[in-house]
Amino acid sequence: MRFGLNVGYSGARMALNMELIQEADRLGFHSVWAAEAYGSDAITPLAWIAAQTTRIKVGSGIMQMAARTPAMTAMTATTLDQLSGGRMLVGLGVSGPQVVEGWHGVPYGKPLQRTREYVQILRAIWARERPLEHAGAHYQIPYRGAETTGLGKPLRSILHGRQIPIYIAAVGPKSVEQAAEIADGWLPMFYSPYRARVYGDALERGFRKAGGGKGLKDFDVAAGPMVIVGDDVQACLGFVKPMLALYVGGMGARGKNFYNDLACRYGFEAEAKKIQDLYLDGKKDEATAAVPDQLADEVSLVGPKERIRDRLAAWRESPATTLICGLMQSEALRAIAEAGL
Repeated sequence: MRFGLNVGYSGARMALNMELIQEADRLGFHSVWAAEAYGSDAITPLAWIAAQTTRIKVGSGIMQMAARTPAMTAMTATTLDQLSGGRMLVGLGVSGPQVVEGWHGVPYGKPLQRTREYVQILRAIWARERPLEHAGAHYQIPYRGAETTGLGKPLRSILHGRQIPIYIAAVGPKSVEQAAEIADGWLPMFYSPYRARVYGDALERGFRKAGGGKGLKDFDVAAGPMVIVGDDVQACLGFVKPMLALYVGGMGARGKNFYNDLACRYGFEAEAKKIQDLYLDGKKDEATAAVPDQLADEVSLVGPKERIRDRLAAWRESPATTLICGLMQSEALRAIAEAGL
């Protein structure tokens, strides 16, 4: 099992703990990942990090596909890959309707189709076998829409890149299946190693569609637990629960929340409904309090260092192959290094 570091996205101000990141680099962590929502972007921090580290890989966890054309993502990724000495990992996600339509101002469309086309275009650009052409439901290259000038022409990337590993963030069974089929890795949210069977069938269907004997041996399941070191387990879980409440309760509307659906598939149907009802009614503290200890504990690694070491066993026995740890303590970073590297 490999270990990474998740630096997430910004709050009101952008800041990176470079001492922690550089320590992860020295300790031999596999990768460091930056995210984006509707504040800081994912790529600028990765460029800053790559310039101040030597060997740790830099991953976008995730770039929102609706925010960039596939060509722009290919250009950005190849540029950073070459400037960093081949350390780029491309993590992609469709985000959700609230962000895609409410922030980026573009239609959410059909996320599975968008993702498939996006990956096809990235791989075609990096292959450079011929000038880029694509005729799909989401993307037409060259553009052939109603307002076209007719002057567009197929182009080939000036920059010669490699096939950079592509990870797809996916929560629902169909999107997980597609990730297993078309990507090099999967970025699950709130992954529980104790309930890996929830995703087993979807992964296997995707591998069968990919053909060629593809399986977990060829695929990086890069889960992202929060890691918090402390003597009081309950107090540590208190830092995990607000994030679960936000996503299970507030990331989407009733009937259209992928994370709420996931909690239900994990067996927490009644709790998921209560969390969402409270959160959408503006009762965020009550929603946080309604998050079950068991759920928060399963998707994180918290408590004394010895407890974290012991609970890592379940992650090692699961299909997860990389743990992208969300942590802010140097003690937590060292605990993972001592227990896992």
